Amino acid sequence: MIFSKHNIFSKIKDSENFFIVNLLTGNADIVNPIDAEKLGRIRNNEPIADDNFLAEISDKGYRVDEAKETKLYQSKYLDFIDSRNDDEIQLFFVTNYSCNFACSYCYQDEYAPSKGLLTNEIIDSFFTYIQNEFAGRKKYITVFGGEPLLNSPKQKELISYLINKANAARLDVSFVTNGYTLVEYIDILKEGRVREIQITLDGTAFVHNQRRFLKGGAETFDKIIEGVDACIANNISVNLRMVVDKENIENLPELARFAIDKGWTNSPYFKTQIGRNYELHHCQSTPNRLFSRVSLYEELYKLIQLHPYIVEFYKPAYSISKFLSENGSLPDPLFDSCPACKSEWAFDYTGHIYSCTATVGKSDESLGTFYPEISRKEDLINAWENRDVTSISECNTCSMQLACGGGCGSVAKNRTGNVCSSDCRPVKELLELGFASYFENV
Repeated sequence: MIFSKHNIFSKIKDSENFFIVNLLTGNADIVNPIDAEKLGRIRNNEPIADDNFLAEISDKGYRVDEAKETKLYQSKYLDFIDSRNDDEIQLFFVTNYSCNFACSYCYQDEYAPSKGLLTNEIIDSFFTYIQNEFAGRKKYITVFGGEPLLNSPKQKELISYLINKANAARLDVSFVTNGYTLVEYIDILKEGRVREIQITLDGTAFVHNQRRFLKGGAETFDKIIEGVDACIANNISVNLRMVVDKENIENLPELARFAIDKGWTNSPYFKTQIGRNYELHHCQSTPNRLFSRVSLYEELYKLIQLHPYIVEFYKPAYSISKFLSENGSLPDPLFDSCPACKSEWAFDYTGHIYSCTATVGKSDESLGTFYPEISRKEDLINAWENRDVTSISECNTCSMQLACGGGCGSVAKNRTGNVCSSDCRPVKELLELGFASYFENV
């Protein structure tokens, strides 16, 4: 019997206690210092004279027969593949790469301007492709940009046509937008099966307007607020996203209070997310203003200690901690956290197919075309499809693999040139914060 290689074992932040988590067996415990010392000895292959303790941790899968653990791993992996094959597919469609904003941290300026314009014929080809390629699969469309809701008669006609096509195919549609023109688009959106509208708001008025402004410099905050209000009033779900770095993180408490006072957080049509401003391709931001994954959540942890009401607006996941606290059980083992070419694909108005939103628009990342003719680069597609923790060598001996899932394939490829390499997530450090937030300090 050995200490399971899938145990995640560490000290809870600001506590004398420890935690142990094993996603393969689905167990998690808070451990006092005495028992933590015993676990440490077992991990180091040192004997302990406590048969009851040994029996308990064996029952929970923290101490295992290695051969039996390997069989369980294989069984859970097959379950994961079966489940993923039944997952709903998110199909991103980029209507244009142009934008009415000139955000201070935009990375899309690196893309060469694409020729041509979206037409009804291209939209028709997109729907024909996805209906044939993903026949029998649950799916929905997310309209992306650039800025897909530009305020022009032609763009409104195209968005209306796309929504009508989705309605005819009985497909839900989501939109990722800067939110500036939502009021002008609300009547068109009401005609569709709109699942949600993702809108970015980087803080209260003064902070947001310094980061996300129109080309020409005009402010955008007030119009975005009108758009959020219009969506909620028309029962259209809003997913409000705050992109954070060291220049605006201190404004999170004020933005949370603003949303609470507006009544947004009490609406069933409102949810939030925090997006880390980071260098996916290249970024105009200077590196010293960017957070790492760990430093961002450390800062969130501190802010929430000072301003507990923030969790009414945004409750950090801290890896699997939030899930465990809300469900009383662990999620299933995550053998793959990269949805590219599995449960996510991206398409653009030039007729190209891409693996995901992190690669869309990069000509060297194209996986084929759906217009004017269908073509597929099967070798590249296979590389994305086969990426999971079983194909990434760095994951083989990592105890965090079933919580991390290998991370983002695009980030890994940018770093190493190989899709099947790791983008490691700081799971242990996030769990240290999460257990402190949702268990020790409750």
